Amino acid sequence: MRSAKGEGTNAEEDFSTTTPSSYLTLTGVTIRHLGCVDYDAATLLQEQLVAARRAGQVPDMLLLCEHPPVITLGRGFHPEHLLLTPEQLVARGIQVRQAARGGDVTYHGPGQLVGYPIVDLAPPDGDVHTDPQQPDGTGSGARPHRDVHAHLRGIEEMLIRLLAGYDLTGVRVPGRTGVWVGDAKVAAIGVAVRRWVTWHGFALNVGADLSAFDCIIPCGIRDRGVTSLSRLLRRPVSLVEVQDRLAELLRAPSGLA
Repeated sequence: MRSAKGEGTNAEEDFSTTTPSSYLTLTGVTIRHLGCVDYDAATLLQEQLVAARRAGQVPDMLLLCEHPPVITLGRGFHPEHLLLTPEQLVARGIQVRQAARGGDVTYHGPGQLVGYPIVDLAPPDGDVHTDPQQPDGTGSGARPHRDVHAHLRGIEEMLIRLLAGYDLTGVRVPGRTGVWVGDAKVAAIGVAVRRWVTWHGFALNVGADLSAFDCIIPCGIRDRGVTSLSRLLRRPVSLVEVQDRLAELLRAPSGLA
């Protein structure tokens, strides 16, 4: 297990049993829409922004994007959870990459909204993390001070509220990180922390095509499947629609987003 101060955090193992949060911890962050971007390019951008955030050169932000097909292997990866050979994956046009995030193996691809919060959990002023947004909308939604647990739970809460806007009931599963609807996982979460600045984040399945998940045992979980917004709603849902709803959800009380 790595310290939250270090290069990575295994979200799936280290923080999945903490008390769920009813707070939105990303309210008011600057949102950047990257479009469809290569996984390696997104990783490099995150690393640059983490350094810039540490230096106070950029604000807290949330990167939203989509990736070409790629399987990522987290710090808790088990080889038996990757079901195809490298040659078979190449034939299907799927890359494989190591990831600094916590958790096991997951898939990113077209029709999936990926979010990377670049958030400083230990800003120098030390006093802006005392007013989390409450379920009734009160509170500033400031980030939790040096609390990776609350950061993870806040991401889950954000996704649960996003689903609620579609009249879907998203839930947590005790002992696991992510968001489920029924017995199927709709959003995976795996974060890393570098000197109290977060990176990596979440992947929300939006499109109906989930066939690439057959290449893996997602997050190493054998007894539950995966689903998507489009499947749950039985209609096509676009990434643009979901990004717009997410931006509105995270809009600060002052009207800033």
